[in-house]
Amino acid sequence: MDTVFGFVGKDFALVATDCGVAYSIMRFSDTEDKIMAVDDNKLFAMGGEIGDRLNFGEYIQKNIHLYTFRTGIKLNVREAANYTRSELAYAIRNGPYQVNLLIGGFDEEGPSLYWLDYLGTLQKLTRGAHGYGAYFVSGLPDNWFKPDLTLDEGIELVKKCINEVQTRFLMSQKNFVVKIVTKDGIRVI
Repeated sequence: MDTVFGFVGKDFALVATDCGVAYSIMRFSDTEDKIMAVDDNKLFAMGGEIGDRLNFGEYIQKNIHLYTFRTGIKLNVREAANYTRSELAYAIRNGPYQVNLLIGGFDEEGPSLYWLDYLGTLQKLTRGAHGYGAYFVSGLPDNWFKPDLTLDEGIELVKKCINEVQTRFLMSQKNFVVKIVTKDGIRVI
């Protein structure tokens, strides 16, 4: 019952997730941060089963750090997204992870957002969503998004998306976490 969405603006990438953890008819938590900082300029906003989400996210994060440690080369957002896609596609045949991701980041090419599903399908987008909440929030960025979106306009768009999910979705998703990546790094809104 996850809601994961994000978009890129003129000089930032923004991702947001709900904070709920549930299984079947039971809710376990309303304070889970489902957005993982891979490094100082990349974020993974993840949806899926909590075990798969944590296991896969930490596995990718540690391997990206290991690559940087061994080679001294820091992966850009596109390279990190493609590495993540290849690991998820490989895992389909060896112990699949039920994880959907939005990978947001900022590098020398500017802000970027990648949509990645549990089958290993990767696509670079300007806006995207995963989970049941995607049915409700997908139309808002389509109507309000523009390529030169400012940070203030992006924050207003996030508020509209969260309000839409909280108003229309059957499940109560009262808490959300929103993080942005700029040239200055990652911050929580």
